[in-house]
Amino acid sequence: MAIETDTSAAGKPTTLGVDVGGTFTDVAMWDGASMAVGKVPSTPRDQSDGVMAGARAAVRAGDRADLLHGTTVATNALLERRGARTLLVTDGGFESLIEIARQDRPSLYDPFADRSVPLADAGMRLGVDVPAAGLGDELDAVAASVVAAMRNRGAEAVAVCLMYSYADPTVERALAGRLRQVVDVPVSASAEVVAEFREYERFSTAVLNAFLSPEVSRYMGSLAARAGQSGFIDEISVMRSSGGLVSLDHASAFPASILLSGPAGGVVAAAALGELMGCHTLISFDMGGTSTDVCRVRSGRPEVTYNREIAGHACLMPSVAVHTVGAGGGSVAWADRGGALRVGPRSAGADPGPACYGRGSAEPTVTDANLVLGRLDPSAKLAGTMELRSDLARAAFERLGAALSLAPIEAALGVVAVVESHMTHAVRAVSVEQGTDPRDAALMAFGGAGGLHATALARALEMDGVIVPPYAGVFSAFGLLLSPPRADAAQTVNVTAADRERLPATARGLLAAARSQIEADSGRAAATAALIVDMRYLGQAHETSVPYTEGESWEVLCERFHRLHAERNGFARPTDPVEAVTVRAEAVGAAALRWADLPAFEPEAGDPKRGVRSVIGPTGAAEAGVWWRPALPVGAEVAGPAIIAEGESTTYLAAGERATVHETGALRIEW
Repeated sequence: MAIETDTSAAGKPTTLGVDVGGTFTDVAMWDGASMAVGKVPSTPRDQSDGVMAGARAAVRAGDRADLLHGTTVATNALLERRGARTLLVTDGGFESLIEIARQDRPSLYDPFADRSVPLADAGMRLGVDVPAAGLGDELDAVAASVVAAMRNRGAEAVAVCLMYSYADPTVERALAGRLRQVVDVPVSASAEVVAEFREYERFSTAVLNAFLSPEVSRYMGSLAARAGQSGFIDEISVMRSSGGLVSLDHASAFPASILLSGPAGGVVAAAALGELMGCHTLISFDMGGTSTDVCRVRSGRPEVTYNREIAGHACLMPSVAVHTVGAGGGSVAWADRGGALRVGPRSAGADPGPACYGRGSAEPTVTDANLVLGRLDPSAKLAGTMELRSDLARAAFERLGAALSLAPIEAALGVVAVVESHMTHAVRAVSVEQGTDPRDAALMAFGGAGGLHATALARALEMDGVIVPPYAGVFSAFGLLLSPPRADAAQTVNVTAADRERLPATARGLLAAARSQIEADSGRAAATAALIVDMRYLGQAHETSVPYTEGESWEVLCERFHRLHAERNGFARPTDPVEAVTVRAEAVGAAALRWADLPAFEPEAGDPKRGVRSVIGPTGAAEAGVWWRPALPVGAEVAGPAIIAEGESTTYLAAGERATVHETGALRIEW
């Protein structure tokens, strides 16, 4: 891949956003005056190979750059269970708590659906008599028993999870500290990872953290070493799940905080562009090679969740509320034993990739379907170098069609219909299933394949149009440039009106901790900080997150809670007693780039109309105009059927749809 950069800008401070996907690694470079973007093939065996290849292609000779990185290394390690053999240390009698979990089932009406197997199996759990131990010889004896168990059981990481450490972490921290002095494996103390109540979720998060620590630390160390050897990379920051950047050291120490590092950058960028375009509510739609990620954004702020499951394991780390389905350009189409057409969740990935890549795969994928149907240009070169083989794609669909008793074109149309159904369900999961109406939201589509399917999804759900942003094919990498350093802190307090005076003191302490973390990570003070309090009516099992201003009265906070509870749940009980359960602080620094910093959109010279191409849809073949997006001026309108191509992605317009170029360079699609 060659990324075209402005050589006249040599010597200016440069910032790189590099986001690793399942098929391609995306690169966005900002030098303070201009933007350059591109793609390189991902390198699943060692993501740092692709990261450094993209960095070398983007940075001009003699220049230096800071690297902002979105990675799936933690996610992949969890999905493939390539983590450490982890010893769970907890109070005697509570060893099985991580397996008992909660009483909900993964599938209510499927008796054969099993929970995920705990990351610390029954033989890797140790109960200790901590309540009787002080901070002297007794605790030393407990530490010695843990060390003996580690050696006997071959532990590669330890999670120390005491029942009430969220309220008083003294003993847990002391035990973890003693272990770190004598063992050479990662030790995660639950109160250091997340100081919140609900013991199962806290235990699960601490075990996740310990399980991932060696794999993530190895990767971060390898990336740091290779960046140092390159001679042109200065600071490296990593995207955390909550949509902000942390240092390499922080990401290595708390790998559970970067489990959704990959999708977060695109959500941040979608929120910023939506606010600029005046979209109060939108749903981001990121379709890459392996999966599709969707997230609801309101008033320029992504939905954030503080309790979610990832691959069946509870995680209390804050994260953008992304819903993921195994539907991407590389998703493999296949016939099940009953003769039905299925698509995904297995993906062809980057190697061998779809059949049309010509790397030995004979299985049809969504990308192959789009090529066979004419939506993708058969003469295009992906990432600037990869030629597409339409003959191999058609051969793959001939085989699939034979298994399904369908013609190749019918099989390709079926694949598109099935994958779009999967993605429609994903959009419903973050809208209808959470009590919001998708008809009030626009769909912001990005990723290499997002523009090919966005209008079909939006029309099926009667949404308020589609936005395809500039740099759509590398939007998550671009979002890294818009992402600020961020620190999150939380503490369970269980405050009621009777002891309300404890709330302000806790809030002040958490704000100070978050601000200190920002300074430690970035070397600069936080630009802004905010507080959130998780509140509930006394006796409720679930909380509502309520914004809180330091020094605000208890009555004002409760009034805001009643209002938000009614908005989310349809009712409020203003006369019932209220409990403030957990206080959260978030501090953010200054991002490398703001939308306002970008130069005004200027189209390329030349005619944007690039001919016509036959495109096949459900109603048959049609002649579609082919347009080159970088040459379309602001205000230009393209009517479907049409193909709007650019270097890193393609947008498909069906008949009756029209796209208008916004002043930001985004495409606004309506029908």
